[in-house]
Amino acid sequence: MIFISSFLHAAGALTGLAIGDALGAPLEGLPPPVRKVTEMEQSPKPGWKAGIFTDDTAQALAVAESLAVCRGFSPDDLMGRLIAGYQRHPELYGPTSGRVFELVIAGVPPEDAARAVHLAAGSSRSNGSVMRGPPIGIFYSGPMVEACSEACSSLTHYDPVCGGCSAFLNRMVSDLCRGISRGRAYERALARCSNEEVAALVGEYFRHEPLPDLDALLATHAALRIFMEGGGFERVVTRAVNLGGDADTVGALAGSLAGAEYGIGAIPPRWMARLDGLSLVTSTAYRLFAASRE
Repeated sequence: MIFISSFLHAAGALTGLAIGDALGAPLEGLPPPVRKVTEMEQSPKPGWKAGIFTDDTAQALAVAESLAVCRGFSPDDLMGRLIAGYQRHPELYGPTSGRVFELVIAGVPPEDAARAVHLAAGSSRSNGSVMRGPPIGIFYSGPMVEACSEACSSLTHYDPVCGGCSAFLNRMVSDLCRGISRGRAYERALARCSNEEVAALVGEYFRHEPLPDLDALLATHAALRIFMEGGGFERVVTRAVNLGGDADTVGALAGSLAGAEYGIGAIPPRWMARLDGLSLVTSTAYRLFAASRE
């Protein structure tokens, strides 16, 4: 029974991420909708049907698959998987990750590519590395959560705030998947947060309104605040995506936290039925969970 219960929460974390991503995708880049979105809807993007997830989930699946196959974090293996996904659908990827992948494809060493993109743009503080990180929290439970989160983030995002955000959220996912309460998971993640800027905002998350921004810290804060206010999986994810803005990413982050706490059984069946690629998501979650217990 313990095995089954643990898997349900691990599966909830990854499936919740995909659900939040797909539900928020049609609202990406738009103001908060006048009519509250509660169902998987058609995106205004040409050929983008309801229930399709974006690169948020594609990258998270790459992280999950790499961890499961390699039985741990392998930057070389993961970079190869991320690039393969980018080459299939480059139009879905953000400019920071996309430029890094292009440099690596052109022969630039991966350890140099992220720094080069950061220096050329003057910033790399977007949320692309945060959204793919929750599988690290599913796989690891000890200090490796923070170490691998920061290393995974730095593959594409040189700014340490991105790594700090990823480490904070992934620690919460890790604890929630293992039965630790929401409040205690938050306290533990905050206590282990080594980035002062990240700790300052998430430490007083309740004092700031959620802003669904491309900025890694603002997106992290938005997902955290909505999740901490609770109300069940459906309420958390619905509130997250209806902020508009970077709705798919805030939805994915909030969905992963909520799925980790409430479990996959709390995800509305009507959303599960509309999710394109559901079997891929759940089977990947199982392989990741099984590998984490070896």
